[in-house]
Amino acid sequence: MICRIPRRQLKQARKNSKATPLLDTPSSTLTRSAKDWIKLLAPYRTSDTGRSVLEIAVTVLPFMALWWLAYLAMQVHYGLTLAIGMVAAAFLMRVFLIQHDCGHGAFFADQKANDWVGRVAGVLTLTPYQVWRHSHAKHHAASGDLDRRGWGDIDTLTVREFKAMGRLERLAYRVYRSPPVMFGIGPSFVFIIKQRLPFGFFKSGKMFWISAMGTNLAGAALWGGMMWLVGWQAFLWVHLPICVMCGTMGVWLFYVQHQFEDSYWAEHKDWTAEEAALYGSSHYDLPAPIRWVTANIGIHHVHHLYSRIPYYKLPQVLKDFPELADIRRFGFVESLACLKLRFWDEDKRKMVSARDALA
Repeated sequence: MICRIPRRQLKQARKNSKATPLLDTPSSTLTRSAKDWIKLLAPYRTSDTGRSVLEIAVTVLPFMALWWLAYLAMQVHYGLTLAIGMVAAAFLMRVFLIQHDCGHGAFFADQKANDWVGRVAGVLTLTPYQVWRHSHAKHHAASGDLDRRGWGDIDTLTVREFKAMGRLERLAYRVYRSPPVMFGIGPSFVFIIKQRLPFGFFKSGKMFWISAMGTNLAGAALWGGMMWLVGWQAFLWVHLPICVMCGTMGVWLFYVQHQFEDSYWAEHKDWTAEEAALYGSSHYDLPAPIRWVTANIGIHHVHHLYSRIPYYKLPQVLKDFPELADIRRFGFVESLACLKLRFWDEDKRKMVSARDALA
C-alpha cells in the first residue's frame, strides 16, 4: 500500500522466527457459517444503475466546483484555498471509492461499465485501474493470512519476526510504521510517484503497462489542460495539496480498517476467509456526513465478507442484520489508539505497540 519493506527482508524474518501453534480463533463466536452469510447477503449485490449514476454526479460535480472555488480563493488567502481543498480532497477520495467498487464489479451490473468508469476515475485519482484492481483482489484473497502478506496492504511484522531482524532492518520497519511516513510521505509517494509504473506486475502482461501508461497519458493531458487554463503555478498550488490530503485520508481509513488491536491474523493452515473478513476488518462507525463522503467504507467487515455489494447498500445490511453492526466496532476517538500499534503478537493474539513488543 505504501513504500514497502523489501520482500526479501520479510521472507527472511518469517524464516528466522519460530512459529507456535495458534491460540483461540474467533470462530467460536460465529453464529453463521461463511456459506450462510453468502446466501443471506447475496440479494444486496444487485446494483441500481440510476443510483450509481447519481452517486457519480454528486461526487464528481462537487469535486469540480470545490476545486474551482479553491483556485478562486487564492485571490483572498491561501489558507482559505487549503481549507476548501481539504473538502475537495474528501470528494476526490470518494471518486477513488467509486473506482474501488468498480474494481469489485459492484457499481454496475455490466462489467464493461464498471471498467470504463474505473479507468476514468483512475485518471482523477492517479491510480491505474487494472493494476490497482488486481493488487486489491490479492489483498481481499489473503487478508489476515500471515503466510500470504504483501499484496495491497500495510506491511505488518509479528513480534518474533521483528526480533529476528538486524538493527538496520528493525530501524527501517519502525520508520516505515511511524505516523509521518505512514500518513505523510508514504501516501504522497505512492499516489503521485510509485503508481506511475505497474509495480508488482512488470512481467504479468501488457494490460498492466497499458493501464499505467494510459493513466499517465490521460492524466498528463488533463493536468496540462488545467495548467493552460489557470497557469502551472496556480494549478500546482491548488491540486498538489488536494492530492496529498486525499492520499492521507485514504491511507488512514485503510489503516484503521485492518490495523486495530483485536484484529485477525493467522497462519494459512488456520486461516479462514469468513473469520478474516468479520474479525480482521473493522466497523469504523463515523458520523453520518463522514460516512457519506467516505462511501460507507467504514462498514469494512461487511465489504470484505461480500465485496460485490455496492457501497450504498451497506447501511441496509447493518439494519437488516444488526448482529453485524457491533463486530469490531469503534468510532473516531477510539481509532486514534491504532496509531501506536506496530506488530502482531503471536502469543497475545493482538496488535501491540513497539513498547509492548520489546518489553
